[in-house]
Amino acid sequence: MDSGNPPAKTIAFQYNPETLKRSLKPQVLGGQDDRAQAVRFTGAPVETLSVEVELDATDALEKGDPTAVSLGIYPLLSALELLVYPRSSQVVSSTSLLNSGVLEIGPYVAPLTLFVWGQKRVIPVSVTGVSVTEQAFNQSLSPIQATVSLEMRVLSYSDLAAGAPGYSQFLVYQQAKEAMSRGGFSANASQTIGVDTTQF
Repeated sequence: MDSGNPPAKTIAFQYNPETLKRSLKPQVLGGQDDRAQAVRFTGAPVETLSVEVELDATDALEKGDPTAVSLGIYPLLSALELLVYPRSSQVVSSTSLLNSGVLEIGPYVAPLTLFVWGQKRVIPVSVTGVSVTEQAFNQSLSPIQATVSLEMRVLSYSDLAAGAPGYSQFLVYQQAKEAMSRGGFSANASQTIGVDTTQF
């Protein structure tokens, strides 16, 4: 989602990845060995995601799709890879400003990327790594099969300004977790685990 270049662009995976690897690391005040106080969270946990995306032009080639015949899966690969590039127009503009005497050029601002994994998980992310393994090619050496490993860091309210679009989207994501968690607690914990937790 690029506010300077609407509308939002969508990259749909051909197939749902077979696995989604997730890691959550809490952000807490003090070190792990600090026994002087109770655990205090300083923000949302640092959550990372990784998926392997399979791309295959075989079906499109069998149907004689002209894009697949000439370019294979190159357009899909390019779309995924550009998630970690600044726009070339930004680079050209910055170079022009630099050549005209502007001494300091700020870093390039990336568009907001949302990772959509079903209706309950629409997550603002920063793509931290893209690894591509191209496995087959057509006669012009355009790839027709590839596996793309995507590494992402979830952007939370700890990372984003309150007015940023991803800020409220992360809150929706966390609130969906909180709602879902209600079904994960035991109704009668003392019978389930053999300990009366109401005494603590």
